[in-house]
Formats: sequence, structure tokens, C-alpha cells
Amino acid sequence: MRRMRLVPLIAATYFMVSGGPYGIEDILGGAGYTKALLILLLFPFLWSFPTALMLGELTSAIPAEGGFYVWVRRAMGPFWGYQEAWLSLTASIFDMAIYPTLFVLYLGKLFPAWTAGSRGIAWEIALVAACCLWNLCGAPAVGEGSVTLFILLLAPFVVLIVLSFFHGPHWHNHIGSFTGGSISTAVIVALWNYMGWDNASTVAGEVENPRRNYPLAMLAAAALVAISYVLPVVAIAYAGIPVNQFTTGSWTDTARSLGGPLLAAAVVLCGTISGLGMFNALVMSYTRLPMVLAQDGMLPAWLALKNKRGVPWAAIIVCGMFWAAALGFRFEELISIDLILYGSSLLLEFIALAVLRFKEPDLPRPFRAGNLFMACTLGIPPALLIGYVMYSARDERMAHMPALLFGFLIALAGPIFYWFSRKRWGHKTITESALAPSGD
Repeated sequence: MRRMRLVPLIAATYFMVSGGPYGIEDILGGAGYTKALLILLLFPFLWSFPTALMLGELTSAIPAEGGFYVWVRRAMGPFWGYQEAWLSLTASIFDMAIYPTLFVLYLGKLFPAWTAGSRGIAWEIALVAACCLWNLCGAPAVGEGSVTLFILLLAPFVVLIVLSFFHGPHWHNHIGSFTGGSISTAVIVALWNYMGWDNASTVAGEVENPRRNYPLAMLAAAALVAISYVLPVVAIAYAGIPVNQFTTGSWTDTARSLGGPLLAAAVVLCGTISGLGMFNALVMSYTRLPMVLAQDGMLPAWLALKNKRGVPWAAIIVCGMFWAAALGFRFEELISIDLILYGSSLLLEFIALAVLRFKEPDLPRPFRAGNLFMACTLGIPPALLIGYVMYSARDERMAHMPALLFGFLIALAGPIFYWFSRKRWGHKTITESALAPSGD
């Protein structure tokens, strides 16, 4: 079976975390230039790099299909492994509804008639179907396609950055003059734009030399994400572009003011590429979880069925149906519940990192996230940020109740479904990949 190489893995990881500068507009609109830049510069150190270090160690030590589910199960047992998978899969239902929405938003800016009325939902469903079909070609095809999409995505922003520096310096016109906005919104949106690093781990069985390539891919992608956020913001600040009304889609207006209608059209077109690239890479990631759960006897066995390329086609179809059913929620609703569920699953991964240092001290670790103290404290900054998100989401509502309560109820359903799964399909114990002492 052909495997995904380092550069495609970096590109796929980039799209699992980021769709380029698209999505950070609300950070600027909520915080202004000074605070937005501070947030965008600090969060890689508080969020991205701790997560990348944790993933580098665990993926190099246990490069198993199923990734973070296998790590948590190995560290803390089947119950917590199932909760990790449950939180991630339920988060995916809300997370995956965001990207078709962004795709249609930008498509509508180019061709308003195409997305009017119910046509927008039709385009969203078409995107879900297209990415599911693409994924049936295998992980290498998704990774190699991500490389092409990455180049296309960032090309207009390279032009925008160059034009901004030719247009300036006018940074003093708007730096420090920002009024209004919401710092909480800026922090929540920034966390969403920096999350998703662990998603790449679920396809470790389909990656070439995972013990070497995963740590390199995590660190390289973390740097690329931070650079692709910070540089455009610095450039338009230098050019003196006002951001008081910056919101989703405002990059188009900025491109028009700096480079005219042609650059604006290119930015809009690449906005659709952003939604496509993120959704496509995440289909690859999330669909390996039902497959591994089915192999462990925690879901129906047919969900582990693969095609000749080793792709879990049944899991892709089922997940695609669930994702299509979640289309139509508001962005604010989706992002709050997504962060709550995803944040909870991420904390379990940091706990697994520490537990495995005590439980399996002799486990070969080609890459180590520092000494024992560092491994045990690496998750503290992400945990504090997750706590802040949960506090900030106290007034956000979902399904006619507070988003925090809604997320808690979904998490609480995990133990119930675990019990049901054990009774209904629990004829196996655990996958060989999770039992293997060296993670082979």
C-alpha cells in the first residue's frame, strides 16, 4: 500500500488546523491590530507548540492507526479510550459543518445567484460528497492534493502582502485607534484557528516512516500556520487598513482596496479552496476513528470495511451522512460547542502523555517532549485556555440551552454509549496496535 510522505503530511496537517488567513478576520474585528497580533503570536507558544510536542512524542512512540484514541486507551484503559473517540467524533459533527458554510460564503461572493436560497445547502452537500469521494482514493491522494491546494490558497495572500508593503507605511493611522469589539470573541476564534493538531495522528498507519515524519510534520506545520496568520496581519497594519468592521469575508474588501477587482476575485476563489481543503483533510482524519472502534468491537464490524487502497469506505459514507445532517447551524453556535468538546478530548491526550511516562517508562520514544516534569505540565497552558473558552461560552446558546450545558450533556452521553457498545458489539478486546509494547 502506498503511504503518505513528509511534505503531503505537512500540507494535510496544515489544512486540519488552518485554512490559511481565512477565519482570523473576527480576531481583528474583535481585538484590533495590537491585541490581535499579540494573540496570534502568543497562542502558538501557549497552544500549538505544547500540542505539537505532545503529538510528536506519542505518535513517534505509538504510530498506530486511530492515533489519539489508541494512546488514551493504552494509557488509561478502554473506557477512557472510548470517551476520547466519543468526544472527537461528536465534536466533528459540529466542526465539519463549518467548512461547507465557509465554502458557500465565498462562492456566493463570486456568483451570488449560485448560492441563493436552497442552492447554498445543495452546494454544501455537494462539497461533502466530493470530499468523501476524494478520500476513497486513499491518504496519499489527500495529502498530495493538499500540497496543491496549499500553494493555490496562499498565492493571493503573497501578492496582498507585497502590495501592502508597497502601499505603506501607514501603520500609525489605525494602530491603537481601535474601539469596540470583543476580546472574548477574538480569543475563541483564535483558539479555533489554532486547533486540530491531533487529527493528523489517526492516519499514522498510512504514513511513511511515522516515527520520524510526525514530529517533523507537527513542528513544520505549527510554524507555517503561525506565519500564514501573522504576516498578512502585519502587512495590512503596515498599509493602514482599518479593521473596526473586520469580519468573515473582509479579506476580499482588503484585496480590492490594495490590488483591485482581480486580486479580490482571487481571494474569494481561494476562500472556497480553504473550505474544500480543510473539509477534505479532516474527512481523512475523522473516518479512521469509527474504523478502529469497529476493529475493537465497539461499533458494528462493517464500519471497518476497506477498499483496495486501505480506505474505510463504510466509515466515510456514514460520517458523511452525519456531517451533512449538521449543516445549517450558525457559525457562533458551531465554534463554541466544537471548542468545548474538542478541548475536553485534547486534555485527555495530555493526561495520556504523562500517564505513559510513568506506566511505560521504557517505551521507545524517538522524539521526547522534554523531561518528565515538562511532560506532566505541558498541558497546563492549553487547559487554562480551554477553561477560558468554557467560561466565555456561558452565554452562548445551542438547542435552546446554554452551549456549555449542551456540551456537558453530549460528553455525559459518552459513558452511556460505551456501556451500550460493550453490550452490543463487545466481542473483541483491543486492537493489536494498542497492545504492542513498542507501538509497532
